[in-house]
Amino acid sequence: MKLYTMGFTQKSAERFFSLIRQHEIQMLVDIRLNNRSQLAGFTKGEDLAYFLRELCGCQYSHREDFAPTKAILDPYKKGTLSWDGYVSQYIPLMEQHNAAERFLRDYGSLDRVLLLCSEPTPERCHRRLLAELIAKASPEVEIIHI
Repeated sequence: MKLYTMGFTQKSAERFFSLIRQHEIQMLVDIRLNNRSQLAGFTKGEDLAYFLRELCGCQYSHREDFAPTKAILDPYKKGTLSWDGYVSQYIPLMEQHNAAERFLRDYGSLDRVLLLCSEPTPERCHRRLLAELIAKASPEVEIIHI
């Protein structure tokens, strides 16, 4: 499986959907805690599912269970929790919930899956952390950040 990751911030709708078509994404897994964000109107839950289906022939799944909890996310956003502190809470949470195994069970039959969140780059984003956990659980997973 090719496991893509992408954030929508700093992308126009045209660029966002073009990348999904270009990489022939079959399933977009939205791992944001809140998929009703106003950061980019085209990424709001039901609207995003419609656009993906109509413009890209891509399925949509919102998985809050792969997102950081509010107790992790809020202090990080406020600057009271460092990136290292965020990682030290998010990774054990995902391991405790068997996130990699659940992801592979639910999406492992697909060839091209995209993890979506809002951060423009993967360096300090939970999508990268989750992708690495999934790849660790399944060596045939190739991570590609777009």
